[in-house]
Amino acid sequence: MKLHDLAPSRGAKHKRKRIGRGPGSGHGKTATKGHKGLKARSGGGKRPGFEGGQMPLIRRVPKYGFTNQFRTEYTIINLKSLADLETTEAITPQLLMNEGLVRRKGELIKILAQGELTKPLVVQAHKFSKSAEAKIQAAGGRAEVIPCV
Repeated sequence: MKLHDLAPSRGAKHKRKRIGRGPGSGHGKTATKGHKGLKARSGGGKRPGFEGGQMPLIRRVPKYGFTNQFRTEYTIINLKSLADLETTEAITPQLLMNEGLVRRKGELIKILAQGELTKPLVVQAHKFSKSAEAKIQAAGGRAEVIPCV
């Protein structure tokens, strides 16, 4: 068998349906769209959320709440995750990213106090809870705040 002998199996490939190419094609005149009506016209069809003229759900349900667009989002990391790390060097955002605790570079990190620390660690983050800072210092470590840019 040679490379030029290779071909797909019989019935694996279908000819493209060329619509609107005259009566001889078998798909001329109405171009497989039937006769008249919304779906036969260009741009025809119902828009997403259309409920046949009934008041749509999105308009029936009352609006409430507020989203502050200026809110600062932090990636939360607990002390128990830091205790599991097999490292003696300073814990930086780059190290946390390499370990898979932070997804993207440049994310702001906040350390919370869930879990216990047994070894002294130097932890660099953008924010610490008071209890997390106290636990880090109690273990003989240091909590260094990185300024937010």
